[in-house]
This record gives sequence, structure tokens and C-alpha cells, in this order.
Amino acid sequence: MSAALRLSGISKSFGTFVANSNISLSVEEGTIHALVGENGAGKSTLTKIIYGIERPSSGEVAVHGKTVRFASPREAIERGIGMVHQHFMLVPTLSVAENIMLGNEHAALFHPLPLKKIKALIKEHSDSYGLSVDPDALVGSLSVGEEQRVEILKLLFRNAEIMIFDEPTAILAPSECEQLFTILRALRQKGKTILFISHKLDEVLAVADRVSVMRKGEIVGTIEAASATKAELARMMVGRSVLLKVQNPPSLPAKEVLEVNNLGFRAAKGETRLSDLSFTIRAGEIYGIAGVEGNGQSELLQALWGLYPRGSSITGEARLKGEALIGKKPAEIARMGVSHIPENRLRHAVILDFPVTENLVFGRHQEATFQRGIGFNHRALEANAARMTLEYDIRCSSPDHQPLGSLSGGNQQKVVLARELNRPRISLLILAQPTRGVDIGAIETIHKKIIEARQKGVAILLISSELEEVIALSTRIGCLYKGSIRHEFSQEEVEQKKEHEGEFKNEIGLHIT
Repeated sequence: MSAALRLSGISKSFGTFVANSNISLSVEEGTIHALVGENGAGKSTLTKIIYGIERPSSGEVAVHGKTVRFASPREAIERGIGMVHQHFMLVPTLSVAENIMLGNEHAALFHPLPLKKIKALIKEHSDSYGLSVDPDALVGSLSVGEEQRVEILKLLFRNAEIMIFDEPTAILAPSECEQLFTILRALRQKGKTILFISHKLDEVLAVADRVSVMRKGEIVGTIEAASATKAELARMMVGRSVLLKVQNPPSLPAKEVLEVNNLGFRAAKGETRLSDLSFTIRAGEIYGIAGVEGNGQSELLQALWGLYPRGSSITGEARLKGEALIGKKPAEIARMGVSHIPENRLRHAVILDFPVTENLVFGRHQEATFQRGIGFNHRALEANAARMTLEYDIRCSSPDHQPLGSLSGGNQQKVVLARELNRPRISLLILAQPTRGVDIGAIETIHKKIIEARQKGVAILLISSELEEVIALSTRIGCLYKGSIRHEFSQEEVEQKKEHEGEFKNEIGLHIT
């Protein structure tokens, strides 16, 4: 079998930083080739080189045996390479057919698009590859899985023979993931070549033919998926053995800490985002919220942390040990004993240009421990940073001088976790996407610290798009769909069902789609 794509000695530097170093990779025709690696391993830079977004500093790219040098994605598309980005490139106010042809109209000036012909081709491709989608539907009305099918149809309309999928399951429900895998297998059967970028090792092993592992900008090995294991791939990615499943002993919940009753949230534009949402969390338990993103998770966080947009309205109640949360500002809520790790740390939790030491005390700077007269106790700040970097395995050379932005995403997240878990007198910890964009090695540390907090009696609300994470950590699980809890799994059900994770994921999937 010949190579559809061959990379030889590819290197790419940005100033003194080496993103890719002497990478050689062969992707054979008609196969699904997975590319895995930690955050910052160089996967994104490599795919950008293949797709013409970046140019290599050195080395060659060959497509079907011919050396190419792409100056833009359009040139890559013309040579049969297409890419489905993690964040879809679609216009919500246009129809499916219009989005598919956008930028590829091939119509004379002032002449309408041949929509009838386009729709016939959409049906032909849909039938051939199992890409069921209505060509007349507005993209804004589609589910996430349907939007992804539109992106795949765009590649087919552009005659792409080599398809790059960047983290394609990151925002899909379990049932939509299975549908995607069926589509990928159909594409492979029709002779398409697929480069599959993912950090979810179970999915990689389920769908890929071969797996290449990147670490620190280099390819450290390529193996057949049929003979690979999760543990082996994780070890290649990190350079050491990794505990893939956190040790999570059964919890012994105590008194109720958080009570949410009939919570409603109406956005400024009038749409209902939460409706009659109710649940409770007790001390010493983790209540996991499972759901496809966009079903009210962000609005729940805004309501509980007092950061909802102007013009929005909230009904119902949320009480922390009997005291109302709704209507209070974040600083007041923090003083009540609530810690919050937001879903977007870069926007709401850190300042990248400030050193690690200062990021470790944001929001805690008024605590007496860190004060001296009218200024800061710098010795206490430095001692806190030394203790936190050691305890949470935050990898940095000089926390007092090193900007947080120079750390990997996983180490940035560990800074936020260390700060929030070490606030005094925490009774409720709100966790939103705690391991998003985080290295597999850092996930191990973060999960351990979450379990430790639960064992100390903290009540924890966990909101995550990763079902494996929700199942592994949660005491009870609420299934969120269109702004309300559609179904709740009890502690007994969770402990029993998590032994059969695959079946449990499918069961949860039925309640969130």
C-alpha cells in the first residue's frame, strides 16, 4: 500500500522555541492514522503545516509521492487535503447547502447558485457515507453532530482524499461519537485517508489502524492500533507510567451543603437557558453534571457564581447551607466558602503575564496570611508558592519570576486548582471542565486532588463534557438536557454501573440527547 501523505525531516521553530523537530511520518492510503500526544507536543503545528496554515522551517511534505510546498490552505485543498477543525467553520444563519458551497461557489458573477444540483449532490454523498442532514436546514438549528456532518460534506464537495480531523469528538455526545466512527469507517472503505487527532485513547484504539505518538515536538513511535494498549500509549506520551483511573473509594456523604430549587435562567435576548433545574449536593460527595455542551452548563455556573450578563434574569433559588446565593457578587460568594474553577481559565481565573506566585493568590490576596501592614508579606507569598508547586507538581523554574503564560496548559490549570482548593473554610467547590486542554499526566494529579477534597468533606459540583471523567469521579450524576435535569443516577447506581463504563456511557447518552 502506497503512502498518501509522507513527511520527511519536518522541523518548525518560532524564534528559539522548537515546535516540531525532524519529524518523519508516513500515512498510508485508505487508512485511519491517529496522532496522539500531550498538550504542547506539537500536534497542532504539524497539522497546520500539512494543511498549509504554517510553512516548515525545514523538511519536505509529499502528497501521493509528489513533493509539495503549500502557501495557503487553498493550495492544500486543491491537492486533495481537507480539515475538520475542532471549532467548526460554519455560518449559522446560512443553510446547509449554502455553507457547503461557501468559498467554492463556481458560479458566474451575478448568477445564482445551482442549489437544485447542489442539493442532489448532498443527497448522493449523504446516502453514500451515512451523512444524514437536511440541505435546506439553517446550520444554527442543527445539533453539534449534524454540524460536524456538514463539515465532512464540505470536504467531500472539495474532493478531499486526505482528511484531517482535529479532536473531532471533543463536544459530541456518546451516540454522536459512535455515528462519527461509523462515518469514518465508511470514508476509509471508500478509499479516503484520515489523520485523526485525539487525546481520548479509548477512541483512538477503537477507530484507528495505526497510531503515532508525539512528545516534545518529536514522533517517539508508531504502532499498530490492534496491538496497542492505553497504558502503552500513555507511557509513550508522557515518558513514564500513568495511572489512567483514579482510585476513588466510596464516599460517605454528610449534611446537605447546596440546594438548587426550580432554577430558571432567561438570557438577555429572551431565550430560556435553564428551566426548573433542581438538585442537591451533600458534604463529602461529588455531583457530576453530564450533558452535551450548550444545554445550560454555562448559565448554571453564571447563576451560582454571580457572573450572569446584564439583561438576563434568574428565577428559583440556590442556597448554600440555607443562605441564598442568587443575587450575590462573586467576592461575597467566595467569602461564604465557595471556590470556583471556571470553564475558561484564561478569561476568568489567571493573568498570563503575571508570575506564578501572584496567580496562586489572586482572589486570596486580602487574607491575613499574605498581608504585612499596608502591603504584601512577600515571604509568605514565596512560601505559599514553594509549597503549592511541590504539592501540586506545578512544573516551573522560578515561580516568583516566571510568567504563568510560559507554562503548559496542564500546569496553568494546576495553579488554579492549588489556589482554589487551599482557600480557608471551603464548603463548596464548583469545577467546570477541570481537565480541558490538560495533559494526560496533569489529569492524574488533578483527579487525585479532587478526590482528596471530597474525602475532606467538601461538597463538589463537577461539570464536564468528558463522560469518562464524570463517571470516574462522581458520587451521583445528573443528566442535563435543554436546561433541566432529565434523569439522576443515585450513588448506588453509579457505583454499580461504572464497572461497565461503555454501557454506562451509552445509558447516560440516552438522557442527554
